Amino acid sequence: MSRQPRLRPEDLDADQTTLYRAIADGPRSQGPQAFALTDADLQLQGPFGGFLLSPAIGAALAEVGVAVRYRSQLPNRLRELAILVVAASRDSAFERAAHEAVGRTCGITEAELITIRDGGLPQLDDPVELAGLRLTSALTMGDVDDEIWEQCVPPLTERDVFELIVLVGYYSTLALQMRVLRVE
Repeated sequence: MSRQPRLRPEDLDADQTTLYRAIADGPRSQGPQAFALTDADLQLQGPFGGFLLSPAIGAALAEVGVAVRYRSQLPNRLRELAILVVAASRDSAFERAAHEAVGRTCGITEAELITIRDGGLPQLDDPVELAGLRLTSALTMGDVDDEIWEQCVPPLTERDVFELIVLVGYYSTLALQMRVLRVE
């Protein structure tokens, strides 16, 4: 049973309403939708409903998420592969389902999805993708040793590395939030 209150739009205060609108009408809602941001009652799904519990912090988290998803230089396919590695490492059902749907739109194959879901890293021909997933896997375990660093940089740039660090931190935060608040 969820520990996160289900907040309907009509029950929100002014700050919560502003954040709700920023999420529901922001970049995540533009273009084709791989997953719904709201349910039939217009309540935010996944981690986004939790953001409303503390609008100032929730807004900051939402903005980090927008930056990671829409302002990063990481290729879309690498970004989604990395998010899925985080979801698998944190056993986050919502992140997995949402980003498998997004990943399919970026060309991630069913075989690659299954491999990641099962805790592995898929065989990749692209050296940037391969390095990105090696780095992401190391980050989910807490550190990047010199051997992994030397395998990953290059082909990854320092900017790529920073963006992957932030991506892992952000999606790990969401996974923890949803696990503790029992959001499915």
